[in-house]
Amino acid sequence: MLKAIFKVGIFHGRKLVFPTANISTSICRLSFPKIYTKTGDKGTSATFTGERRVKDDNIFEALGTTDELSSVIGVAMEYCTEAGHSFVHQLETVQCVLQDVGSAIATPSTSARDAHRKKTEFSLQHVTTLENWIDTHTEELPPLKHFILPSGGKSAATLHLARSICRRAERRITSLVRSGEVEPETLRYLNRLSDYLFTVARLAAFREGHKEKIYHRVEGDKSS
Repeated sequence: MLKAIFKVGIFHGRKLVFPTANISTSICRLSFPKIYTKTGDKGTSATFTGERRVKDDNIFEALGTTDELSSVIGVAMEYCTEAGHSFVHQLETVQCVLQDVGSAIATPSTSARDAHRKKTEFSLQHVTTLENWIDTHTEELPPLKHFILPSGGKSAATLHLARSICRRAERRITSLVRSGEVEPETLRYLNRLSDYLFTVARLAAFREGHKEKIYHRVEGDKSS
């Protein structure tokens, strides 16, 4: 049993750490890396390049928003799994790619070396994959003739929430691309991802039999 445990490495931060054991006559205790490091207690965090910046730096605003996006996609996945939607595995893939987006954001060009860039290079193939998924799902949907409101059941509504957070992540990264700190490929991915999330939100509502709510102009009360 212990041999099997010691074969497992734990990825902690940027290092692969292996647990150690202190064995007494009666107790075998495993010592794992602590989840907290205390290095950010003074309001700074480190980029992948080792540079320390204040926690409200644009880099960390963008990272936090992509993390928030992945979290709400996780909530949407739970609803979509309960509803039996076949595209759940695509959402899991998106979560994995968002980790790569985060790695690219955390490697600002202003302090990155070639070794850093090689490890965090973002592939445009991810954008092509989203486009293929969008095209496939769109074939199943009725034509979009009106503006629709976020609704359509729990799966669809949560996917719409993810879409709006994705738009915010895109806005956060735009300034970083403009300043040359982040490569534009990540921005293209998030732009396409919001389209994908909109499409699967509609698909979830359609497959679950929920009618999409259509926008209509609300007139003021003329009697008041």
